[in-house]
Amino acid sequence: MNAAHRAKLFGWLAYAFASEVFVIVSLTLFLPICLEQFARDNGFVAPKRTEPCSTLEVTSDEGSARCQVKIGWIWVDSASFSLYTYSASVALQALTVISMGNVADHPSRRKPLLLTFAFLGSLAATLFLLLPSTSALWILAAPLAMLANVGFGASIVAMNAYLPELAREDPQMVKLRQELRTTGENEGDQDTAPLLDPAADHDDEEGAHQGVRTPDSKAYDAALSSTTSRISSLGIALGYLAGIIMLILSIIPVRQLGGSTFSLRLAIGLSGIWWAVFSVLAGFLLPSHTTSAQDVAVPDKLSIWKECKLSWLRLGRTLHYTEIMKLRNTFKYLAAWFLLSDGFTSISSTATLFAKTTLHLPSSQLIIIGILAPSGGIIGSLLWPRIQKRIRASNQVVLIILVGLTSMVPLYGCVGIWTKSGFGALRTKEEMFVLSGYFGIMYGAFQGYARASYAELIPPGEEARWYALFSITDKSSSFLGPLIVGLIADTTGNIRYAFFFLVGMIWAAVPVLAWVNMDRGRKDARGYASRGRR
Repeated sequence: MNAAHRAKLFGWLAYAFASEVFVIVSLTLFLPICLEQFARDNGFVAPKRTEPCSTLEVTSDEGSARCQVKIGWIWVDSASFSLYTYSASVALQALTVISMGNVADHPSRRKPLLLTFAFLGSLAATLFLLLPSTSALWILAAPLAMLANVGFGASIVAMNAYLPELAREDPQMVKLRQELRTTGENEGDQDTAPLLDPAADHDDEEGAHQGVRTPDSKAYDAALSSTTSRISSLGIALGYLAGIIMLILSIIPVRQLGGSTFSLRLAIGLSGIWWAVFSVLAGFLLPSHTTSAQDVAVPDKLSIWKECKLSWLRLGRTLHYTEIMKLRNTFKYLAAWFLLSDGFTSISSTATLFAKTTLHLPSSQLIIIGILAPSGGIIGSLLWPRIQKRIRASNQVVLIILVGLTSMVPLYGCVGIWTKSGFGALRTKEEMFVLSGYFGIMYGAFQGYARASYAELIPPGEEARWYALFSITDKSSSFLGPLIVGLIADTTGNIRYAFFFLVGMIWAAVPVLAWVNMDRGRKDARGYASRGRR
């Protein structure tokens, strides 16, 4: 492994180590319950809405009194306030990642964008330390949560754009390309279609059209797929490890402060500080400039507004019917991702709110859930590549298996509609602990394989633009999921009914995912990139 590739890989992993803490500690655990607690501290007991929720006695009864807070002229459930805030944040995030996609496709601009949004998000998370729920400005918790989520989502688009080139630059892949080229020259075969962006091997564009042969074989595709999923899974595992460390550190203040709102704000603020500190390390290691053919056309002073406008125009062209037909399997995958990403993230956020508002688990026990899930994630992200190797399954098949196994979590919660007491159907904290670890094992592997599979279906040289579309698809669905869950909770008064919606969403994605032809999709993406450079 040469020094440049090693530094880039370590920098990429360092940012995974930095940013995933915000997801595990804040986004999926403390932020939802902190926002709910902000609303509860300023809410009143329904239906009379005269008694403050702070006087409400906590019971284990699912039909216990509801807490509502007035936002403007509307009364909303305290749990729904958290879900609505998240929905608004992902809508704003989608607009942001669309606007930045064109800029991030220039390798020399990718790192500044990543760091800018990383520090924006980490600052917003850190500011929770300065905003008590008793303040008249408590509602500012919502925009702070939105900015933190936008910063994370936009920075991850830039981070993911590095993944395909990290896989192509892996020493094993470089060696394999050299062997295949030598074999091709010996056999006199010069007719294969280009597989990789010529810039990946630092060949100029002119050379790429003068008969330089790039490997095109199933063996190479399999090796590249394996390398991509390995690097992606390693990033997920390191991110989960960072989250576990921070959760363990958070146990002390949360327990000593009795799960107070301040202890929740402290955990979120510390995750923001962690995010910022390790982003600095990533900034040192990631390359500041890439001398690819793409950068030649980039002006020294980039017009941000012009590039944002161009990003929207390019998105419009990309979503034209004729373009969709050229990359039909990529868009099939995005359709499946639309359902799956929302299903998985909504399971996590809904289960956390369910544990707090229905099972009435204290913050100290919610932290245990928070530790079990990423611990399972580390196991899953490292275990499933071994399982895949043993059963000789493709990334696509592994994804389908993971989706089926994960759907058992909300399905188990659905059973509780018909059983009213006792162990079973997600009614005890012990069940929640077991399901958290089980879900983590599936989710950790799912994240790695979903990102790696998509990397195989995008045109080389346009990684940021297509990962922006990947994120848009994710966030457009994630906008709907929490919104629908919130409406279900408000309408029925029982968040458990939302599990039916989550099961249906996940199962609906399976036939769409199975419909994707990965081999054809890879060839279409390479051909699309080649036509785009001519």
